[in-house]
Amino acid sequence: MSFRTKAKAKAKKAGKKPKPTRPGADSEGAIGQLADGLESQAQITPAEPDYGEPLTKVFTDGQYPEGEICEYREDNLWRTTNEEKRALERLHADEYNEVRRAAEAHRRVRYAVRDFIRPGISTTELCNLIENGTRRLIEEDGFKSGIGFPTGVSLNNCAAHYTPNAGDKTIVQQGDVLKVDFGTHVNGRIIDSAFTVTFDPRYDNLVAAVKDATNTGVREAGIDVRLTDIGEAIEEVMTSYEVELDGKTYQVKPIRNLYGHSIAPYIIHAGKSVPIVKNGDPTKMEEGEYFAIETFGSTGKAYVREEGVCSHYAKNPDSTAPAPMHVPRAKTLLDAINRNFGTLAFCRRYLDRIGEEKYLLGLRSLVDSGIIMAYPPLNDEPGSYTAQFEHTILLRPTCKEVLTRGHDY
Repeated sequence: MSFRTKAKAKAKKAGKKPKPTRPGADSEGAIGQLADGLESQAQITPAEPDYGEPLTKVFTDGQYPEGEICEYREDNLWRTTNEEKRALERLHADEYNEVRRAAEAHRRVRYAVRDFIRPGISTTELCNLIENGTRRLIEEDGFKSGIGFPTGVSLNNCAAHYTPNAGDKTIVQQGDVLKVDFGTHVNGRIIDSAFTVTFDPRYDNLVAAVKDATNTGVREAGIDVRLTDIGEAIEEVMTSYEVELDGKTYQVKPIRNLYGHSIAPYIIHAGKSVPIVKNGDPTKMEEGEYFAIETFGSTGKAYVREEGVCSHYAKNPDSTAPAPMHVPRAKTLLDAINRNFGTLAFCRRYLDRIGEEKYLLGLRSLVDSGIIMAYPPLNDEPGSYTAQFEHTILLRPTCKEVLTRGHDY
């Protein structure tokens, strides 16, 4: 889930179009690309995703798989074999196992729905597939386990924070660039990971640029690393790519007012922001922290504004204000939010799902009073295209763990 605040690429020569891949193949290009045509894919796609069994029935010993393990470099290499640091990790074994369960649910859900992400699916149906799969695999249980934040399915120049409200009839089209951003959690340990889907190979370099940039950010992140240095490395990689659209060549540019972010228990946007451009921030990453390393690339102005109907919300963890007395519905709505979401992000569809009705005036009052924070859609200029990739990492005492790494990205 994106956060907005008030090194040259080696994989591919800039501007060169990769070869199209078969549907569902792992590649630098589109996930689920329709190279063989929509009709043939429709014939092989099952009626509904095969999510598999709930994870507790798969991992009967209660131990969940580690993510990708990366040794620290240079001045932190000593941590790898330090016995004191190993002992410290053993104290956090239960915490690590919880977040790995959330990460495994994320991987399995996105694998299961991949073949369903294609032109003709509605954004509402896609969100339902992802969220129902999450609820099944993670065995949703209030604050113990469930969805980490609303599923983002932002299209084209909309970079982030779009999920359909009730009655939204938006359909994914052949020429769309779709960002899929969803979260899971176990006991408040939130996993935040995102990927981009396209159906036209002309967007392949845009997708490749952002995927490469995110992997660069993951690689550069570590204990005592300055946030601005990560942003500088990301910017260098992303801007080395170009994409040709309708006979015009665009440099892929990082969206300078979007950030990655630290993650705290039950709080998706914690105190630190990870830039995707060099910004001079000397703040350092620290041992034990969780970060969402996400990058956004654009063919437009590379600057987003809040536009459109809001769907994403979260309780302000710093607010102690009571619900406004002049709007009675605000108090009952806040009570429902506290019972069902706490400080976890939610959307209007989730309020509908728990049976809340006629709540818009109360919700607006809570936002105006600063108790609830609103996150409207974030859009670059019309006609532009944006892409996103994101991983959650954990800076363990002995190593860096890329919790959300999978065979897809």
